[in-house]
Amino acid sequence: MQYKIHPLCMGTKVFDKGMMTYQHDYGTPYTIPIYTWYIEGGDKNILVDTGEMQPIVSEEREKAIGGHIYTFEEGLAKFGLKPEDIDIIIHTHLHNDHCENDYKCVNAKVYVHELELEHVHNPHPLDFRYLEDYVEDVEDNGQIVAVDRDTEVVPGITMIHTPAHTPGGMSVKVETEKGTVLICGFCTILENLYPPKEVRAMEMEVIPPGTNTGPNEAYDILVKAKGMADFVLPLHEPKWASMETVPE
Repeated sequence: MQYKIHPLCMGTKVFDKGMMTYQHDYGTPYTIPIYTWYIEGGDKNILVDTGEMQPIVSEEREKAIGGHIYTFEEGLAKFGLKPEDIDIIIHTHLHNDHCENDYKCVNAKVYVHELELEHVHNPHPLDFRYLEDYVEDVEDNGQIVAVDRDTEVVPGITMIHTPAHTPGGMSVKVETEKGTVLICGFCTILENLYPPKEVRAMEMEVIPPGTNTGPNEAYDILVKAKGMADFVLPLHEPKWASMETVPE
């Protein structure tokens, strides 16, 4: 089975670039897009993450990412879909900006690592991005499918445990006509995986996420992830916001 991956920007964050690039570019203002990824193909309507519930839509933010910001309903409508048409949601992790629209997808099975469920209900004080309100509806409805290992969700789409950003972070490997594509399970931009020459000159192959489970382990996971697929898609790379399908 071969699929197409469509990134849909469902929100943005404006913050210090160091939130993405550990130990690098602190003090630089930066805007990241927040994506829902629609996986087209097969007989199931599949999303990876669901983005923000009420995204800020402004000319300034759209200019910063070079693409359009959609509400959840607007983004799905591009493909003739409504939230209730979604069959499967695959979560990279459960930070709030990745799961705020889950509750709208009342017919979806929601695949997530069991460690994410533990942390969303009992987060460490440092990890304020876990907000259990956004997952309680799908839990109460029995929609959650908790996994504890690498899992093939449907033929050609596999969740791979990559805990660089959160303990239960799952990257999603998708077979496409362009080759194997890995949607990262950790919050990064292209610069994390392909650092500028001044970083490579320090003998660093990658830059860990600004928020990580431990910088040494996160570094090693990113290095490994680069070899998992023909194309690797960082979760918050602005470049995808202007693209209909990735990779082009």
